[in-house]
Amino acid sequence: MTTESARNAAGTAETPAKSREVRLAAHPDGALTPAHFELATVEVARPADGEVLVRNDYLQITAVMQDLMKPEPDLPMPAYQVGARLWGGAVGTVVESNSPDLAPGDLVESMDGFGQYSTAPADQFHKLDRDAFPSPVHYLTQGPTAYHGMVDIAEVGEGDTVFVSGAAGGVGSLAGQIAKARGAKRVIGAAGSKAKVDYLVNELGYDAAFDYHDGPVLDRLRELAPDGIDVFFDTVGGEQFEAAVQASAQGARFALCGALSGQVGDSQGAFPRLDVMTAIVRQIVIRPFATYHTPEQIQAWNSHFAQWLGEGKFVLPHTLVEGGIDAAPQALIDLLAGKYRGNVVVKLS
Repeated sequence: MTTESARNAAGTAETPAKSREVRLAAHPDGALTPAHFELATVEVARPADGEVLVRNDYLQITAVMQDLMKPEPDLPMPAYQVGARLWGGAVGTVVESNSPDLAPGDLVESMDGFGQYSTAPADQFHKLDRDAFPSPVHYLTQGPTAYHGMVDIAEVGEGDTVFVSGAAGGVGSLAGQIAKARGAKRVIGAAGSKAKVDYLVNELGYDAAFDYHDGPVLDRLRELAPDGIDVFFDTVGGEQFEAAVQASAQGARFALCGALSGQVGDSQGAFPRLDVMTAIVRQIVIRPFATYHTPEQIQAWNSHFAQWLGEGKFVLPHTLVEGGIDAAPQALIDLLAGKYRGNVVVKLS
């Protein structure tokens, strides 16, 4: 559909009086279950002056959403509140506008995705270029996190040997490709199954990968990177962090993005041991990072992503979940259980 036809279709579409949204029913204490979510029916608010009404078409699902459900997540982003609608990255279409800044048919991005419709001031939505990517789903990636961590934090570059934990996940599947596009000599990934290992090597261009269930991680790293790793991009923590310290090269740079092994099960993975003497002798630079991404970081990712796609250096690893807004809670549960590969997006309309 062209931009003009999309504009006309959106402008004449009938907007329902009611829509559905996902709310937090209770703070989780242990594993996430459907009981922690509430699906509510609400009135669709018509836009006041300066506001727009947006139909959310796609919702991004990320592991950090479980942390935001805690009473005090200690993250640089607003926590979810019991009884209130969740928030999350979404791409949608403007269907009504009382603002000169956006028109019906415009493709927009916001952080108000856990509902079928959103009504808010126009400046809370970012207008997107429909022609920049093959589909709107390409805007809903964890690319800003992967790019910021791999480029700004780890400073990956020519000749580096790189190890990515959680390499088949939404961040890791992009981080490894970013390293290759930036000239890394060798990129190694760890994942949780043979199918994911094959996926990393055969589809995402990793030079090597292994299943972390198949014996000590340190043994695999020493086998696959005999000269040591220069960059470690960590989304898992636990044994993989400990092994990366032991397998590090002199002056290795560690970008700590997450500790997924500490978010599920007994949480022990959130507390890996640091061999301090090894870190000192090898002068390892360890930089944890968490950020509510700035427009500049998002633009840096989108511009490089579009360039690398056009050059054939990149693919979008993602899983598209059908089922509308009702499928969103289970999609998050399944993501945390490791059932998906790449970025996870729920199709809302």
